[in-house]
Amino acid sequence: MASGSSDPRRRTLTATAVKIIIAGGFGVGKTTMVGSVSEVAPLRTEEVITEASAGIDDLSGVKHKTTTTVALDFGRITINPELILYLFGTPGQDRFWFMWDELSRGALGAVVLADTRRLDSCFAAVDFFESRNLPFVVGVNCFDDGYRYTTEEVSEALDLDPSVPMLLCDARDRESTKQVLVTLMEHLMAGSEDLAASIPFAR
Repeated sequence: MASGSSDPRRRTLTATAVKIIIAGGFGVGKTTMVGSVSEVAPLRTEEVITEASAGIDDLSGVKHKTTTTVALDFGRITINPELILYLFGTPGQDRFWFMWDELSRGALGAVVLADTRRLDSCFAAVDFFESRNLPFVVGVNCFDDGYRYTTEEVSEALDLDPSVPMLLCDARDRESTKQVLVTLMEHLMAGSEDLAASIPFAR
């Protein structure tokens, strides 16, 4: 007979749960990133963009986009049997930023997703996490029609502290998204010995 510890439901109940925020501007790929890596069907709160948003939402650079997140995206990924990451994607449009405080409550860290075609769209997310001393990494989502800047160039453009990790990624690709999350976890543990001791993380 299998021991009780082999029951995946039991492992889930005893696993350490970590809340992570995925933030960035409108259309940078937050919903795609959460969906690419989630092991459960992601919760999405997307609505069709209508003419009513004309003059309110900036669609420059993302004219092909037909939907927008109005509340949050949610997904989950098990790093190992003892560690589960719960991913909360924020809405990107200015008029929904009031929700960021609530979504960020209890989070240990964040991913700021950047689009080099509209780099200014991630300034608000960087400022938000810096002002709250919430550790974050920056993932530069490499769109097919975007110019490929180096991480050093993007970091300088964003005026980031050198300690903030940055890496190129493809939000559509599961392995690429996982690497962003692994980098964030390593960054969190490097900044806190207590956190490193409490999180059962291994590459």
